[in-house]
Amino acid sequence: MDDIEHHHSPPISLHKHQIQSLTQNVIFLQEFLQGYKSPVSNQDEADPLEMRIADAAYAAEDVIESHIVDKIQEFLQGYKSPVSYRDEADPLEMRIADAAYAAEDVIESHIMDKVRLSRPKSTKIRRFFNCFRGPKDNGNPIKLYQDLQNVIEEMDRLKTVAVETNTVKVMVLRDQRNRFVSSSTRKKSSGGMMVFSDEVLLGIMEKLVADEPSRQVIPITGMGGIGKTALAQTVYTKQVIKERFDICAWATISQQYNTRDILGELVSQTSKKDENQLSERSEEDLGLELYQYLSGRRFLIVMDDIWDIESWNEIQHFFPDNGNSSRIMVTTRLSKLSSQLNNHYSHPMKFLDEVSSWVLFSKIVFGDEHFPLELEEIGKEIVSRCRGLPLSIVVVGGILKNIEHTQECWESIRNNLTSLVNLDNDKHCLRLLKMSYNHLPIYLKPCFLYMGVFEEDDAILVSTIIKLWVSEGFLKPVDGEILEIIGKEFLKGLVDRNLVLVDQLGSTGNIKRVKVHDLVRDLCVKQANEEGFYHVIGESSPRGMNSQRRIVIRRKTSEEKVFDDLQSMPHARSIICEHGKVPQCQNFGLLRTIHAYKFRNFKEEHYISSLVSGYVNLRHLVAKVDSMSPIFSSFNHLWNLKTLIILCSNESIVPTEIWKMPQIRHIVGIRKKLILVDPSSDAAVMENLAVLSGTLNFKFTDDVIMRIPNIKKLVIHYSGSKEMSHDDYYCLGNIQCMSKLVSLLISSESHFNGNASLDKLTYPQTLKSLTLESKSDFEWEMILGKIGSLPLLEKFTLWRGCFGTGKWEVLENQFPCLKYLRLVSCNNLRQWTAETSSIFPCLEKIRLENLKVLGNIPSEIGDMPLLQNIWIRHCSEAAMICAKEIVEEQMYLQGENLPFGIQVMVPLHKKEAMQSMVGPNFEVVYTG
Repeated sequence: MDDIEHHHSPPISLHKHQIQSLTQNVIFLQEFLQGYKSPVSNQDEADPLEMRIADAAYAAEDVIESHIVDKIQEFLQGYKSPVSYRDEADPLEMRIADAAYAAEDVIESHIMDKVRLSRPKSTKIRRFFNCFRGPKDNGNPIKLYQDLQNVIEEMDRLKTVAVETNTVKVMVLRDQRNRFVSSSTRKKSSGGMMVFSDEVLLGIMEKLVADEPSRQVIPITGMGGIGKTALAQTVYTKQVIKERFDICAWATISQQYNTRDILGELVSQTSKKDENQLSERSEEDLGLELYQYLSGRRFLIVMDDIWDIESWNEIQHFFPDNGNSSRIMVTTRLSKLSSQLNNHYSHPMKFLDEVSSWVLFSKIVFGDEHFPLELEEIGKEIVSRCRGLPLSIVVVGGILKNIEHTQECWESIRNNLTSLVNLDNDKHCLRLLKMSYNHLPIYLKPCFLYMGVFEEDDAILVSTIIKLWVSEGFLKPVDGEILEIIGKEFLKGLVDRNLVLVDQLGSTGNIKRVKVHDLVRDLCVKQANEEGFYHVIGESSPRGMNSQRRIVIRRKTSEEKVFDDLQSMPHARSIICEHGKVPQCQNFGLLRTIHAYKFRNFKEEHYISSLVSGYVNLRHLVAKVDSMSPIFSSFNHLWNLKTLIILCSNESIVPTEIWKMPQIRHIVGIRKKLILVDPSSDAAVMENLAVLSGTLNFKFTDDVIMRIPNIKKLVIHYSGSKEMSHDDYYCLGNIQCMSKLVSLLISSESHFNGNASLDKLTYPQTLKSLTLESKSDFEWEMILGKIGSLPLLEKFTLWRGCFGTGKWEVLENQFPCLKYLRLVSCNNLRQWTAETSSIFPCLEKIRLENLKVLGNIPSEIGDMPLLQNIWIRHCSEAAMICAKEIVEEQMYLQGENLPFGIQVMVPLHKKEAMQSMVGPNFEVVYTG
């Protein structure tokens, strides 16, 4: 309803009285559910009242969206535009659309006045009205009104039931009072740190560093949630282990493993290549390359979460036995595997003792704060009911951290745990996780369940999950906040409750990727199945197939099974599949989301079909296409498209209709292949467009700037003939007019005359992230002064280009907010100096790569108060010596416990020369 109400040219109109009734009912039912305590919350079934409410909401969606889709599709099927291949709108289509809106206004004004609608007196209106009546009759405004009225009556009945239901709340959730707590005022999260005794850690480490020359496999076994992976990670990151082995790499296996992906992950880590560079390599080639990298070197490989011996057998022959004490650490739930991996040794994980359990629980709930004395007794009772299982302690702690710290609230948790005492460990843990789900605020429950659509052990991009939440309608604007900000707060809410794990932080400290523990994901899948929240192809559903709205296609699902199952799902709104095979089905007119989210193997011909042009209800499209033109010949009929992320096999011109879709928020071209032509004179103002990425040779004309006023992120690439490269051809100077721009990346090929254009760039004062790449010999000194004056810049990267003078002097008061600095392959940079000792006051991370002639690093860098890490890869020996001197000087002044460390990556053949430099706060990593 919001989409229709705020659309610049809505496909239908809704009766105002019905909108008011639906809105009031939905808000009432949402508030009811927030305080509702289900009588079956501790049972393995969905709550009937909750399901009835969901069904009523789905029914309203079906009525409205079926009316929209049928109206648009019936018109498209009966008319072939003579200008469909031109960069213009069809005049007849526009006139008919105007007539349609006029007819709706006339007809529905009669309904609103409660006047019985007779035949339209106007012959033109009558003919238009009749032409939109299809066999389903959903194009009929009267039918729409009647169907919605039926839904409203069902919601009215549900309100009556809700009022009669006992809605006394068990506790008050903290974030009900203030959903958007600033991260600066939020209590610091413990991060779910595990507690391991010195005995456990030393036992594993002794096996890793033992002098036994043959390749050894070290199994770590135990039930899910007991801390196998956490133990492996703790040992894996120890400095003494890193120094012991030439190569360290980690692979996650899982039940539904893919040998090629595992090999790609290991080759990427051992060779330091990007995984995208390996996307076209076969399994055999990757295995051979891995074997060659590991041959002759002492390596440590972690194989996390192995489920059967077959997965080990398929990959173990790529790990050579070099006779140099190489090790492979394996984690598994299956104790019987340990004897097959190592006849002599395995490490079975034990439950935490009382003391360790209490320490972990205290850290989770109160961090470094004092544990309230009045809650200690009941807290220890709660901990004892967790049975020493770390995951249970972490999850229960996540509940208690987010409720009122009162005896009454904590007693309700203790009482719920009492009913779980007699269950075996696996069921105990799952029921305990279900309790955590039951205590989630209503707005977080669908966000949590949605984590189960991804494959086991997936590292999920935060930007991806938030876009999906937006497309599914889980997020609504609150207090003027944009949806992406709200999505990040929701994700932090799940992380804060330890239901979602942080997997990777971005360069400036924001969460970049997340993971879900296997057992937590099991709960997502189980609960989603019970509630009919989404359906996994090939699995049974207690709610039947006909009502399924979200469809998940797992890896290795046969195309025949996919096609057969999809035929019986006419109400499908979302298709989420990993491998990119979007099925061709005729009954998907209501689809809102197509998300084929992995593009690892570009050789696979998994293109979406031209049938997408009939999916007029799409909000979110992430897929691989051969070409844009045939798929989006009817682009302007995608009335509600918000996210478009496309991998094109060839350069593709985006139809001009894209400029008439002001509701779109993200346009992203993978592999830099999208070409946006200039907007036509009747193009709309793209007020919602926030991200434009992967476009080629984009021109920032005055007209374009006017039509994208709220753009926040730009990623633009330039290449072309020299004739098109004069100073103002691409109008890069207009970028300074983009007053909302936060992130900018500009890359130019060697034959693009970028020098003059980049020199004329003036950057918006709003920029926080800037990346510039020049494959020519553009001299960066000409623009560093302007960049250094940007008041909000936090992240800055220079790729290639050169320093004509060979020198970069950082002046006083430059880069006042910079947190992350990266210099890559900048030719001829020999001298890096500082005018003052107070440079880069906010800098946290520095990355220097392939600076072959860099003679020094400013010694003043060691005085930066917030510095965490300097990362140096394949730079000059003089730069590495300089970094070592910075560390030694600061250790002399501050002691060995410096707040920052330096990591240097050098080729393996330099190992002997660099060995003497290794020490506290100075790590050397050797690459192939």
